[in-house]
Amino acid sequence: QVQLVESGGGLVQAGGSLRLSCAASGRTFSRYAFSRYGMGWFRQAPGKEREFVAAISMNRGRTFYADSVKGRFTISRDNANYTVYVDMKSLKLEDTAVYYCAATVASALASGSYYSTAKEYDYWGQGTQVTVSS
Repeated sequence: QVQLVESGGGLVQAGGSLRLSCAASGRTFSRYAFSRYGMGWFRQAPGKEREFVAAISMNRGRTFYADSVKGRFTISRDNANYTVYVDMKSLKLEDTAVYYCAATVASALASGSYYSTAKEYDYWGQGTQVTVSS
């Protein structure tokens, strides 16, 4: 079992930056165990469906991004500290949403299509609110 806790959300003006963190833990967790998980960020705005934001694969840490955030968001992982980050810059009003961290037991060759699909993820955090104001 894996627990995920997001942090770093808040209120920011358009054009600003935020860093979201996702800390993973588990009863039998280890650095090796964490490194075997692909990690993703999704978001859900009021009245909209949950959508993919970014993901980072296990092992070599391939990254994948939604077109809407490409060039503005950067996902990274720190396996030693069981944490995944997403650095968000040049934030726009439309980035306002609850951001969720998720973990998936994926193969090393899993594709971007796999990582962008919410149902492929096994564990989810509770979410952190990001509000971008004008």
